Amino acid sequence: MAAFIFIVIAVNLAPQTKLTDYKTYSNLFPIIVTGIVFATLFFTALTIFENARIRIEKRSMDTGATAFLTKFIEKLRFCYSLEDFTSAVSEILELEADCSVLYIDRNANYILYNSPNKITNDPKILNKLELNYTVEWHDPINFLGDNLGLVTSRKKARGFFFASDGEQFFVFNRYTYLFDTEIYEKLYEEFVRFQNRSRIISSLSEISELSTEWQQLADAQISFLPKKMPEIKNLKLGAYFRPLINVSGDYYSVLPIDENKTLLMLGDVSGKGLAAALVMGLVMNTVKIKENKEDLVGMIISVDAAIKGMHLQDKYTVLFIGIVDTEKMKITYVNASMSDPIIVTRSPEGYRIKSLSSNCSVVGIIPIEPGDVQVSEQRLFSGDLIMMASDGVSEVMNADKVELGDTQLFTDTIKASASKEPQEFVTDIVNLVMSYNADTRLHDDLTMLVAKVGKK
Repeated sequence: MAAFIFIVIAVNLAPQTKLTDYKTYSNLFPIIVTGIVFATLFFTALTIFENARIRIEKRSMDTGATAFLTKFIEKLRFCYSLEDFTSAVSEILELEADCSVLYIDRNANYILYNSPNKITNDPKILNKLELNYTVEWHDPINFLGDNLGLVTSRKKARGFFFASDGEQFFVFNRYTYLFDTEIYEKLYEEFVRFQNRSRIISSLSEISELSTEWQQLADAQISFLPKKMPEIKNLKLGAYFRPLINVSGDYYSVLPIDENKTLLMLGDVSGKGLAAALVMGLVMNTVKIKENKEDLVGMIISVDAAIKGMHLQDKYTVLFIGIVDTEKMKITYVNASMSDPIIVTRSPEGYRIKSLSSNCSVVGIIPIEPGDVQVSEQRLFSGDLIMMASDGVSEVMNADKVELGDTQLFTDTIKASASKEPQEFVTDIVNLVMSYNADTRLHDDLTMLVAKVGKK
């Protein structure tokens, strides 16, 4: 582009002459060549500089003293309890980085964890920290000097601490000045995410200990689901959620990425009850905090690692996760063994049903590597309807033990309702399930998420 602009300028600055004036254009030719060479060298230098900057940044995060904190951040991403957290502290910050750590809940004035050494066990030091940094302390990232007061110069820092929601996380280290400044923001953000995760899991676990509090657990679980469908350009949405008992392993989510891209997810955890609800909450939270929502392979790998990290026997999930792009009119997806995702599209002969076939195994119980996860893509057209449903919809049986998903009635109802708004479509399918079941007791959770693509 720069070369083109240079050429245009050169031509316009040249003396006006006839095209047949060969001598004039011969004199202009070296200028044009010089412009092209200059522009090429300029953009090559920019590319080299940017690549070097990225390499330097990565090297600064992954080498030297900063590498210890980078490693701790990676470990922290898969911590879901105080036990997980203290294990990561002991393994990396204490044993590898030679740090002393103090983790305090100022709200309850209670020490959550302290390293087994003089610094974090000395009553005088603890009292001084309590006086200096009360529960009202709100500065998120702080640096400590020799006298445990704040310092602004990193060269004088002998530690740092984070403050978030009444909790304070102190790290004492004599070579704090060697840590790259950018690492603190990254570590603080991951620390806050850990707080949120651990509180959610702790809340669910505490509720489950009392059998009379199951409704509270159900309410906590429902809080994970979208309270209201977001308003999205060129995409209309509808959903339905009915647990078999008061807690469920089914889940769905809608997460706008930008003006044109929206992440849709629906899944089903194996089994019922508390364990399924815990995994459901974990999956929802893992997807929500994932920074790159377009990295579907990374999303599946993270969910897999999170479930395995809970060490719940025989727990796994099937799920469908896709990104609808209303500008490029396509859906990019991973179907981890969900049986029912479909696209209903209009054709000259009427509505046709296209399956979004499985391209990944179940998640959370068998080994999964990035190469095991396939990402597929389907073209979309204006008016297309995307239906995701748990197997409680298609596997409901009539009195003759025939599953609804195997009948022509199910297919005909989908096609007949495809022209309606998503929530109206959902209502039609729910009514069909209830009537097909002859109003007898259901045997599985019912969950649906429906999206309809509008005009570009």
